[in-house]
Amino acid sequence: MNQGEIIRVRFQITGLVQGVNFRSSTCREAERLGVVGFVRNEPDGSVRIEAEGSREAVEELLAFAAHGPSHARVDRTEREMIPVLREHSFRILR
Repeated sequence: MNQGEIIRVRFQITGLVQGVNFRSSTCREAERLGVVGFVRNEPDGSVRIEAEGSREAVEELLAFAAHGPSHARVDRTEREMIPVLREHSFRILR
């Protein structure tokens, strides 16, 4: 993980975000950036990301998620700062 202030953000993404490789592409991007946490599909059709890492890396991941992979259509994003959990990996939850 990058040095500096560590933050954790809960990010809710709505639109055409399920069935378009959103979770797997987000996971790859998080691993590239050294961000930990998770991504999962929600029952309402949205995707939830909890991302933890340096402020810069988390912001870069959230910028990616704001448009998603090529077949996604992001209509709305909501973000909330939450307590840091000191996780060690980024994973896709079912």
